Amino acid sequence: MCGIVGNINFNNKVVEEKTLAQMMKKIKHRGPDDEGIFIDDSVGLGFVRLSIIDLSSAGHQPMYSDDERLVLIFNGEVYNYIELREELIAKGYKFKSNSDTEVVLKSYQEWGEKCLDRFNGMWAFVIYDRETKKIFGARDRFGIKPFYYYKDSDKFIFASEIKAIKEVVNNSLSINDQAVFDYLTFNRTDYGDRTFYSEIYKIPHGHCFTLNPSGEFKLRKWYDLKSNCNKESIDAKEYQELFTSSVKLRMRSDVPVGVCLSGGLDSSSVISIISKKLNIEDINSFSAVYEKGQIGDESEFIDEMGSYLKNMNYTTPTAKSFYLDMHDLVNTLDEPVPTTSIYAQYEVMKLAKKHASVTLDGQGADEQLAGYHYFYGFYFKELLKGLSLAKLSYEIFHYIKKHKSTYGLKTFLFFLLPERLKINFRVQKASYIQNDFYKDYNQKSVIAGELYGSSTLKDSLINHFEYKLEHLLKWEDLNSMRFSIESRVPFLDYRLVEQTLSLSNDSYIKKGLTKHILRESMKSIVPEKIRLRYDKLGFETPEDEWFRENYFQDMIFDILNNPTSEFIRYIDTQKALDMYREHLDSKINCSKDIWKWINLDLWLKNR
Repeated sequence: MCGIVGNINFNNKVVEEKTLAQMMKKIKHRGPDDEGIFIDDSVGLGFVRLSIIDLSSAGHQPMYSDDERLVLIFNGEVYNYIELREELIAKGYKFKSNSDTEVVLKSYQEWGEKCLDRFNGMWAFVIYDRETKKIFGARDRFGIKPFYYYKDSDKFIFASEIKAIKEVVNNSLSINDQAVFDYLTFNRTDYGDRTFYSEIYKIPHGHCFTLNPSGEFKLRKWYDLKSNCNKESIDAKEYQELFTSSVKLRMRSDVPVGVCLSGGLDSSSVISIISKKLNIEDINSFSAVYEKGQIGDESEFIDEMGSYLKNMNYTTPTAKSFYLDMHDLVNTLDEPVPTTSIYAQYEVMKLAKKHASVTLDGQGADEQLAGYHYFYGFYFKELLKGLSLAKLSYEIFHYIKKHKSTYGLKTFLFFLLPERLKINFRVQKASYIQNDFYKDYNQKSVIAGELYGSSTLKDSLINHFEYKLEHLLKWEDLNSMRFSIESRVPFLDYRLVEQTLSLSNDSYIKKGLTKHILRESMKSIVPEKIRLRYDKLGFETPEDEWFRENYFQDMIFDILNNPTSEFIRYIDTQKALDMYREHLDSKINCSKDIWKWINLDLWLKNR
């Protein structure tokens, strides 16, 4: 795992090394072990390395083909590199290293753009052809690794993080107001190829591109999830075997590996496979815990995994630590985020750095196994529209029996509303949005249709892969790389995803419980207390209590009483003040809104 940057000029202007060096400095945390620069007149590529596979200098980048025609910079991991390497050796290729980087380069030489279909992993890379002066770039299937770019008539600037691009073109950037609206209204921070900056884009997941010397840019979708979700059904035993294969591949590393353990089913399943199926016990886990009974504390479930691990490590985020780390967190993430749970993840990664350079976690399971409560709403709606009334009554009965929350039923009713009413309902909940801003951008939003308009449970899962999963992956990448850690996500092995999304609805939701096939496959492997738990938290924080602390009160009142001219374009500060006072009096809990005000204010001031 590393960081990549690039500067390609279309006006024959020679790229300056100092420009690349400035960009690389902004993302040095992504690659503290090594760095390299390549310049060919108007083409400049930069790289910072975090050594994971083949720690020797043979893995240095930029990497050249044997004839030095092709130049590669590559961020990510191709986990099946050993198998691909053997296949290429059989075809006559010779290797100078044991790195997956060289496998990527030689795979491109052998199969061209079709090499992407063979890769199992996560990546964002660029290959420059010194003969044709053309560039080919690609991003992995689900957007695990980032690729941002800026393009105008004179140049193409790209990087693994937005902050590196800003180092070169900051004076040319403006705010994407639609992104701000969708953030405040829908908690959305990632969609399509857009960012919070109108002039900075990203290569969408599952896409590749070509760029020629004249500046002609062609983007192509090389991977389509929906067309690959047509596999034959599998049972729980076969699911377990496929999941085990995914975890085993992601344990390949020449540096220590650990697991981020939240106490939920997903991360506990990862650890259970490592311990019980791969027979590896000498591994570290990393968890965020709080005082017993405090919101966000999962220690009773985390402790259930004690017999599986020799080394369990804990961190306790506090209101004070969050207050002190807040500016670094906002700088790390580049764009606003709608939840403080991302700080718990930040703290877990900070802890993990003391013990490992690679972590595994359970990211991606919720999106393919209907893990969020609102997926019940999609399922109930599908049953109703299909007139499966007996099945609907049966599932609602078991849902009510097993869950204290009625959120699944509320979303069921919400999803039955017309699309425009769905948006109006969400905006009413965010009543602090300025009226003029609302009028300008409400009609332009397409999110209600993308996320809430799915007609079936299966479509809703696929749409969440297309439109929502990537912002979680973005935060995980930025938080882990802030502390020079490579984060791996075994639930996002494309073989597992395609197979899981080919299953019947009963494999997702059955008798009022989600993730049915995962629960069945983990029998006698995961502790029953975790395997059959009904609730779901993940890395949460007691943010409602935090924002009542005096130092947060001072900050929040200052933001709302002395707003910047940009802030009041979006936020009706009087309504926000009224909400905050009710929060302080414990009449309501609007902590998620409070955080969005804080984050938006800090981002606007620091952008």
